[in-house]
Amino acid sequence: MTAQELLLPKAVLWDMDGTLLDTEPIWDEAMEALAVRHGVVMTPELRMATLGNNSVDALTKVYDAARLPESGRDFDGDEAWMIALVVELFARALPWRPGAVAVLDMVAAADIPMLLVTNTMREVADIAIGTIGADRFVATVCGDEVEFGKPAPDIYLRAAELVGAHPGDCLAIEDSPTGAAAAHAAGVPHLVVPSQIPVVPAGRRVFRDTLAGLSLVEFADLFAQARTRPPA
Repeated sequence: MTAQELLLPKAVLWDMDGTLLDTEPIWDEAMEALAVRHGVVMTPELRMATLGNNSVDALTKVYDAARLPESGRDFDGDEAWMIALVVELFARALPWRPGAVAVLDMVAAADIPMLLVTNTMREVADIAIGTIGADRFVATVCGDEVEFGKPAPDIYLRAAELVGAHPGDCLAIEDSPTGAAAAHAAGVPHLVVPSQIPVVPAGRRVFRDTLAGLSLVEFADLFAQARTRPPA
C-alpha cells in the first residue's frame, strides 16, 4: 500500500524531550540542582510534578516545595541560571529515543509536514534542534512563545495554525502526561510513547511502547484509531 492510499495526518507535531531525544535524565540533573539551590530535596513526587512543565510552572512547584514567599521568587534570575546549566548539560550529549530517527525519516518520505512543539524555552531548544536537524521541520514552537505552555492547548493550536491544518487532522507524538493533556485539550489526535511516567487513556489517544519498528501502515492505523478513540 502506498502513502497515497493511506489515511495520513495533514501534519505531525513532535514533542522533543523524552519523545525524540532522551533528555529527561539531563532535566532530572538540572531540576535536582535547582532544588538544592533552594534548599529542598527533589523527591520523585516533585520531579514527576515538574516533568514536561514549562519553566514558570516548574519553578513555581520548586518554590512551593521550598515554601518561598512571593517576594523571594526570582523567576527571571532562576530561569537564566537554569538555561545556563541546561545549555552546559546539553552540550555534553543528546541521545535519541529508540526509533525516533527512523520515524522522522519515514514521515518525511511520506511528504507529511512536521513541526516541533516543545515546552522547552527557545534558547535551550535551539541547541537540541541542532542535533535533530532544523530542516526536518516546517516550523518549531517553544514554550516561551505562547501565552500558556503545556498542559494548556495553546502550543498545539499554534502549531496547527502555522501549518494551516485543523487540529483534528494532525497527529501529535508525546511521552508525558503534561504533553498528552495539551494535545487532548487542543483536540489533536495523539500517539503516546511513555518515557518516565505512565499516561492514562483518554479520547483521541493511542499508545505504543516504542517508536522502534513503526511502519507507515501502522502509523496510519494509529492515526485512524486516535481520531475516533472515545474518552476512557
